[in-house]
Formats: sequence, structure tokens, C-alpha cells
Amino acid sequence: MLTLYTRSNCPLCDEAKLMIQLVNEDFPLPYQEVDIESDEALHEKYMLMIPVLEKDNEILLYGNIGYLELLEALEI
Repeated sequence: MLTLYTRSNCPLCDEAKLMIQLVNEDFPLPYQEVDIESDEALHEKYMLMIPVLEKDNEILLYGNIGYLELLEALEI
């Protein structure tokens, strides 16, 4: 399961969600979205990095997440 850390009013987060949806059209990609503003520790940890995509507590990508970077990080 992938986790996408985001927050509201974040254009890069919206772009990352769009990229995940595009990949999801060809490859099933279950993920959960977590708003970092709902947790003080997450906010402090990721506020300068979002969006952040994690798998098994390991950061795969952060910041500007593009389609090709997503495929490479997921080794698809």
C-alpha cells in the first residue's frame, strides 16, 4: 500500500494525484491519501517536502512527482 502525504491548497499535490490516477489506468495502484495538517508530527516532518509518496515507510518520491518518475519509483 502506498501513502501519499498532501495538504490542501497544494498545486504539486494535485498534480501528484493526477499522475497516480494516470498510472492507475494501466497498473492497479492502491494508495491512501493523508493530509499532513491533520497530524502535528507529520506536518513538521513533511511540510517542506509535500507531496510525499511512501511505500512501507520508505520515501519513494517527493516534491514534483511526474508520470515517468512514478513509473520508475514503482519499478513498473
